[in-house]
Amino acid sequence: MAAPAARGSSLSGLLPAQTSLEYALLDAVTQQEKDGLVYQYLQKVDGREQDLLVPEFPEDGLLIVGVHSAKFPNEKVLDNIKSAVLRYNITHPVVNDADAFLWQELEVSCWPTLVILGPRGNMLFSLIGEGHKDKLFLYTSIALKYYKDRGQIRDNKIGIKLYKDSLPPSPLLFPGKVTVDHATNRLVVADTGHHRILVIWKNGQIQYSIGGPNPGRKDGTFSEATFNSPQGVAMKNDVIYVADTENHLIRKIDLEAEQVSTVAGVGIQGTDREGGAAGEQQPISSPWDVVLGTSGSEVQRDDILWIAMAGTHQIWALLLDSGKLPKKNELKKGTCLRFAGSGNEENRNNAYPHKAGFAQPSGLSLASEDPWSCLFVADSESSTVRTVSLRDGAVKHLVGGERDPLNLFAFGDVDGVGISAKLQHPLGVAWDKKRNLLYVADSYNHKIKVVDPKTKNCTTLAGTGDLNDVFSSSFTESTFNEPGGLCVGENGQLLYVADTNNHQIKVMDLETRTVSVLPVFRSENAVVDGPFLVEKQKTVPKLPKSAPSVELSSVTACPGQTLQFKLRLTLPSGTKLTEGVASCWFLTAEDNEWLLQGQILSGDIENISNQPAISLQIPSNCLSLTAVISISVFLYYCSADSSACMMKGILFRQPLQITDVQPGRIDPVELRYVF
Repeated sequence: MAAPAARGSSLSGLLPAQTSLEYALLDAVTQQEKDGLVYQYLQKVDGREQDLLVPEFPEDGLLIVGVHSAKFPNEKVLDNIKSAVLRYNITHPVVNDADAFLWQELEVSCWPTLVILGPRGNMLFSLIGEGHKDKLFLYTSIALKYYKDRGQIRDNKIGIKLYKDSLPPSPLLFPGKVTVDHATNRLVVADTGHHRILVIWKNGQIQYSIGGPNPGRKDGTFSEATFNSPQGVAMKNDVIYVADTENHLIRKIDLEAEQVSTVAGVGIQGTDREGGAAGEQQPISSPWDVVLGTSGSEVQRDDILWIAMAGTHQIWALLLDSGKLPKKNELKKGTCLRFAGSGNEENRNNAYPHKAGFAQPSGLSLASEDPWSCLFVADSESSTVRTVSLRDGAVKHLVGGERDPLNLFAFGDVDGVGISAKLQHPLGVAWDKKRNLLYVADSYNHKIKVVDPKTKNCTTLAGTGDLNDVFSSSFTESTFNEPGGLCVGENGQLLYVADTNNHQIKVMDLETRTVSVLPVFRSENAVVDGPFLVEKQKTVPKLPKSAPSVELSSVTACPGQTLQFKLRLTLPSGTKLTEGVASCWFLTAEDNEWLLQGQILSGDIENISNQPAISLQIPSNCLSLTAVISISVFLYYCSADSSACMMKGILFRQPLQITDVQPGRIDPVELRYVF
């Protein structure tokens, strides 16, 4: 007979028993001892008078379920979640916990948190943070044995219909990058979601399809070769170089011989930040883009493949022939090594290339001619565009970001000059030699921007910023959805854009300022052009049950007066606000919503050392002489090394007395709390 459920269950209910288990496991010597300890623990928690239940999870047997509790408002949109499920080939069920219901009910406080449940939906173990592979396998295997011994595990499969199986076939799926063969005007597209490379004539007809539709890692003929989420592509003559991102390889496609080979990487993610070995022996990490260039010779030979090595936050070089890099001795053909970047994830510019810092560089373009003589780098996590000198390797800022090299949150959507311009996670850059301009795929702003490197002026060229794929042929009314790559073709007339989440290649005519879609066609295929949902008005998340509530002293105010609340929150020592997650505040007034008309009801907390002030103006027409204002605060923070992340909430309640008598100046109310 199943034990009754304990209402109001949370992960903290597991803590005493599981902590004792983990201390005992530290003293255990043999695997048999460890298995026995876990089995005894399960006997204890399974025999509770009341189960610790997860709401609405009465699963039987072993099933993996991902719970998506959104960090950003746009992550609550179902179509965006579907895109992520497709892009990362997720095949287990994913629950859209849009209102953070499960997060709050279980009092989850850290990403990621894994919970192992028994057949009744009863919580058995929780694992917080990363690096628990051994414990996860141990706890799961013994839990399966425990419940199989009791006949409570079923072997029959649970039917799952994958979202991707419901979609019509598409010629492109999340295309990441695109380049042009200037000799023949063919396009090369990294059809990332299909794990293949396409060579396309300019009318859209596919000439070669290499790899796919499933991921793999195999060299050989075009019919044998496989890739895994390829991104950057570079082409000259009949040779294509590919950043085979998830395989951590650089691949070479020989169109004449119809063969694919590996020229750098060993097939597993490397941690080496220096390099220097022969390409096929040199581990590399998540190469995201590639571009052909020339070593110290004055003659344009295209004897270097520059690599945006996103995984180690660096720019690398692969020598396609013997040659030299700035400040380097002669290097042998095939050598693969770091050119710029310390490997620290930073927005740090420096005259010494090895002291500079990048943050997931994801796009490259080359301007070899004077006076530029540089690589342009789309540095995604710092939301900047940077330059790397081909003469001495000096790394300089062009647009976006800010001066603090450790601040990777200086993003936005602002046209401007240099540091006053703001981008959001740019993934691609393309140099227009004809006009001396740089085009930027400003991915998370869903726009194409243009930068004059002489003046550092950055302006929007195309894209409204809306996600709806309502096609318009004009630059100003066109729409994109996370464009990831772009290239200039037709002697500077056309700009080709990999419109990643719209599964399209868009063609921008820079002279007529019109946009069209390249009709990548095969008669049996159809293009996926689904509209995206419009984001609903922001709702106030539910505070965790453990969140403290602070009752403030009553304040007397008269109609027309403005109250100001100043946040003064202190994080635990050795922690920082979580990167990429918006800590925020919300203003509510239960049963007195008239107080909130025309007010700013929410905002972000971007800097713990410069917390925002919250203003509330008392309306001129008051419907009550007493009210309570509630200020809910949600803080997302991580340990200094980002190994564990948490969310904490707090509620401040401010009683109000409203009077017709002018009470004089009201001092700002300080909302203080130490977590």
